[in-house]
Amino acid sequence: MKSNPDYIKAVQDSVHTAPYPALIGLVIAALDFDSCRIELTLRKDHLQPFGIVHGGVLATLIDTATFWAAFMRLPEDSGLVNVDLKLNYLKAVSRGHLRAEGQCLRAGRQISYTVASVFDETGELVAHGTSTMMALPGKGLQIGIPKFLPD
Repeated sequence: MKSNPDYIKAVQDSVHTAPYPALIGLVIAALDFDSCRIELTLRKDHLQPFGIVHGGVLATLIDTATFWAAFMRLPEDSGLVNVDLKLNYLKAVSRGHLRAEGQCLRAGRQISYTVASVFDETGELVAHGTSTMMALPGKGLQIGIPKFLPD
């Protein structure tokens, strides 16, 4: 199966205008089978009192990247939820641009296993995490565009 570029664009638009992603300014820059790229330009309101990025911002990037890395493998009528999220903070960062790269290591009918790494604008690893994802049949996005192109 080949993913439908119109569907991917509609997913990106719906995520970018959803309240929480819009609040923190994250963007799904790329979405495909088994992978995605999430981007965020840091702002002052992403910082904690010591002037570095709040761990919740990095956790959000890993959570988002692991989720979308598994999403395109799902049947059209299915949604997805995190069963767990494990992460490590590896480097403090206080400004610039962050990039989270997610990858689905194992895609299953019910359970998938995903990883994500967050990099700063120099390419240094800032955080890394894993997530186990569970498919939710009947809870798919209602976009009105086919997820896949005919073979």
